[in-house]
Amino acid sequence: MDVMLYYVKRCIALPGDTLEIRNGFYRIRGTGEELGNMAAQRRISGLTENDSRGVVMESFPWSKRLGWTIKEFGPLPVPAEGQVVSLDSISILFYQHIIRYEQKKELSLRDKLIYLGDSLIREYRFKENYYFVSGDNMENSRDSRYWGLLPESYIVGKATRIWKSKDPADGHIRWDRVFKKIE
Repeated sequence: MDVMLYYVKRCIALPGDTLEIRNGFYRIRGTGEELGNMAAQRRISGLTENDSRGVVMESFPWSKRLGWTIKEFGPLPVPAEGQVVSLDSISILFYQHIIRYEQKKELSLRDKLIYLGDSLIREYRFKENYYFVSGDNMENSRDSRYWGLLPESYIVGKATRIWKSKDPADGHIRWDRVFKKIE
């Protein structure tokens, strides 16, 4: 994620949620709500490893051990400020970048033990809230499926109007949608 660029993304999971992607569709544990751009999720659902049409299928946390893809992902607990998680060889894959970001220290795994700097740690208390965000044009979107969870301090605004809208079939601008209020 390039912190010097601004992105407009849809919030999919809030602090405290547990997110999964099953067959390309977002799911929050404990709810049955449809989330995000359903048409784009249907397109992702139809992709196969052999026919991904240039779409990067591998995803955060970029571990062959987990084998997560943009089509099959999670469960991923999204941390809330003050929440404490136990750390092990799996959970550290989810949270290593966040812990480094919050602590400004090196994090390492040695002999199945986790060290923050020179200190052995077995759990971690988050200092801020995090979010899982998604682009509406989901194929190769710069979003949480690829770079992980977004710290609340990186959220700088709220989209209120449609800036640009292209017809996915022909790429022409849909002028009837430009500058319409987002409901």
